[in-house]
Amino acid sequence: MPEHVAIIMDGNGRWAKKRFLPRFVGHQKGLNSVKRLVAHCASVGVKALTLFAFSTENWRRPQDEVNKLMGLFLKALQKEVSKLNENNVRLLIIGDRSGFSEELQTHIHLAESLTEKNTGLVLTIAANYGGRWDIVQAVQQWQLAHPDSSVAEMTESDISDFISLSELPEVDLLIRTGGEQRVSNFLIWQMAYAEFYFTDELWPEFNESSFDKAVSSFAHRERRFGKTSEQVAQ
Repeated sequence: MPEHVAIIMDGNGRWAKKRFLPRFVGHQKGLNSVKRLVAHCASVGVKALTLFAFSTENWRRPQDEVNKLMGLFLKALQKEVSKLNENNVRLLIIGDRSGFSEELQTHIHLAESLTEKNTGLVLTIAANYGGRWDIVQAVQQWQLAHPDSSVAEMTESDISDFISLSELPEVDLLIRTGGEQRVSNFLIWQMAYAEFYFTDELWPEFNESSFDKAVSSFAHRERRFGKTSEQVAQ
């Protein structure tokens, strides 16, 4: 079982289009998939689940769709966080929060504060997030913490200390739904040694059985981390 699973939840809009429904209906259905998967991951022993909800590039979408997505995000924080807390799930939100409304930022803070002492599954929502932004902010934070040091002294370990999710294990398995086969600027530092699993299933169709298939694929792979097969076998 992978300790840390990351998922690019792709295909909500296409799911709706196939059914001649507004794209937003697909996003609503996608939220139902999130709820089921969070419960499933907690039950099978996954320690950390990180979901790509809204990228820094997604602001380019039609304004009406963006507004509805922000409203869905706020509604989810208001209605679902108490359930997460009851089930010992810790919630983290990563990304540049400055782009959100004050109301949304307040509810993000309240949700994280409510669940911060929980010891079960760590659920991370990446919102207004980009992997390149993450690396840049990590370097900036390191410089603020070491004003008298030169960037030439910086190491990989230094960046890892300030990167988002630095307290969690690195990503073991990336799942992307919707048929695309790219990482789309998601956790590019944290996924240096992740295994990738791509599926044509659209996100609202992705269920517990789909997740188990991805985990089964992961379990049959040999993870060498630069070593030879013979070394791994020792």
